[in-house]
Amino acid sequence: MLYVNQAIQIPLRELTFTFSRSSGPGGQNVNKLNTKATLRWGVATSPSLSEGVRERFMKTYHRRLTTDGDFVMHSQRFRDQGRNVADCLDKLRQLLLEVAAPPTVRKRKKVSRAKIQKRIDNKRRQSEKKQSRRPPKME
Repeated sequence: MLYVNQAIQIPLRELTFTFSRSSGPGGQNVNKLNTKATLRWGVATSPSLSEGVRERFMKTYHRRLTTDGDFVMHSQRFRDQGRNVADCLDKLRQLLLEVAAPPTVRKRKKVSRAKIQKRIDNKRRQSEKKQSRRPPKME
């Protein structure tokens, strides 16, 4: 079970891991062992997410989704498979935490009369400054 917070818990049976050869340093270890972990998770069909969290997740991370609605993530930071699996799960947990809370709606506030007047006065002063720099009109 992947615990994200009290409301979001994803059973590990929903997650699919595949392993392949990793790139980077590691010598024979990299050449012989499948240490790169690839996580696939069917976000679109997952019963573990509420509708709002699912929509925000799919909207935010749409580039990591397949056409079937599967979320795909890789990890090859470490030289052993187990740590790469844990790294994938940690990354997924962080991504879910980012979209777990709904975005706060900004309350529009009325601009005060004093602010409007100050803006108009500044515009007038700026205009007078520019006018004073112009050469005089000769008629």
